[in-house]
Amino acid sequence: MIPFSVLDLSPVAMGSNAAQSLRNSLDLARHAEKWGYRRYWLAEHHSMPGIASAATSVVICHVAAGTSTIRVGAGGIMLPNHSPLVIAEQFGTLESLFPGRIDLGLGRAPGSDQVTARALRRNLASDPDQFPQDIMELMGYFAPTCGEQRVMAIPGAGLKVPLWILGSSLFGAQVAAALGLPFAFASHFAPAMMMEALHIYRARFQPSEQLERPYAMLGFNIFAAESDARARFLATSMQQAFVNLRSGRPTQLPPPVDGYESQLSPPAKALLADVLTCSAVGSPETVRGALSAFIERTRPDELMITAQIFDHAARLRSYEIAADIRNSLA
Repeated sequence: MIPFSVLDLSPVAMGSNAAQSLRNSLDLARHAEKWGYRRYWLAEHHSMPGIASAATSVVICHVAAGTSTIRVGAGGIMLPNHSPLVIAEQFGTLESLFPGRIDLGLGRAPGSDQVTARALRRNLASDPDQFPQDIMELMGYFAPTCGEQRVMAIPGAGLKVPLWILGSSLFGAQVAAALGLPFAFASHFAPAMMMEALHIYRARFQPSEQLERPYAMLGFNIFAAESDARARFLATSMQQAFVNLRSGRPTQLPPPVDGYESQLSPPAKALLADVLTCSAVGSPETVRGALSAFIERTRPDELMITAQIFDHAARLRSYEIAADIRNSLA
């Protein structure tokens, strides 16, 4: 059985607030644990009205403290925004509090627009192209300390926090392969290079102390409901949010709208058709067919399921249906 996991942006629905979103995230995590999801990841985004997980390590602590067995982690921490030492200390602390349950996914995008990215930078000389060197520095802080080491991550040193490389292009695949780390590809919103990235990662993988053979996880959108029509209706919230974001006007997660796609301009329709190809929208049977085809085509080691659904109860139901489908595919 291919493991399923959850990617949560802690969406802020219109008319709600971040506090409610964070409560919803914990509630979803508890249900995901009960339904057999392997891990629950939260993503770092900044200056976005519809995302409440900006302080990602804090939200991870919130979710891990309210669950007991599911792995909890970052999908991911945008390393150019941070000092590697600070991230080692944060995740060393999380691993100390919740031993054996913490994952650290690393990305090189800012998780924001360029103006916000400048405000986030630890200094103006920070360079996202230094991503591999930052990873190596971070790995050094998790290694056991030696007698002459002057800078140490406490907590952090000597702790086995699994590192993942995130990517939406070929660069992340190359880094993950060279360092012998598991690779998570953002096919749920950037599918264009997915197959090529998978090929590069698997072909060039170098075994490491953490990982003997390639391990690839793929992002996948699931909007599941009792009928195809209901699922298509629920999916319009995410479609609106994505079009708004790409139009330069990010918003909170809008309520669903009947016939939304029919109202779109041809360029907006083409945008959604392009970026949301790794998605399943429909009844349990419809989603099962789409998932089976995707798994057959890509052969992932794990799927990271995301569902930006306005109504929390409907979001829970979508993840429950996805878990039932996973069991039926085993």
